[in-house]
Amino acid sequence: MIESGAASAVPAAQVIIAIIPIVGIVMGAVVVFFYLLWRHRQIVRQIESGVYKKAPFDLYLFSLLTGFLLAGTGLMLTILFLCIEGVGYTLLGGLLPFSLGVGLLAFYYTSLPTRKKSASST
Repeated sequence: MIESGAASAVPAAQVIIAIIPIVGIVMGAVVVFFYLLWRHRQIVRQIESGVYKKAPFDLYLFSLLTGFLLAGTGLMLTILFLCIEGVGYTLLGGLLPFSLGVGLLAFYYTSLPTRKKSASST
């Protein structure tokens, strides 16, 4: 029987194959750290000069967009895992994002009447 893949590679190649994701994660963390540091210093300078204006955040639009993305991705993963593995623990990989997306969409649609009332009263 001929083996293929990382399991049949020479030990030095296995080390290199194992290091690649670690290096990617570390580099990503460094980029995120320096972005956050730069953004923090930028905001501090804007506050000191008096020109800082906080960006508005629309929670309802965010929950709608994230809900659609998570529900769609979770539904596709659930169908894929159901076809490949059947019912098992791997199915949770699709059910978790699907249920989070449905929860966010439920939040968006249940808060809709409250937003309409508050918008009409102001």
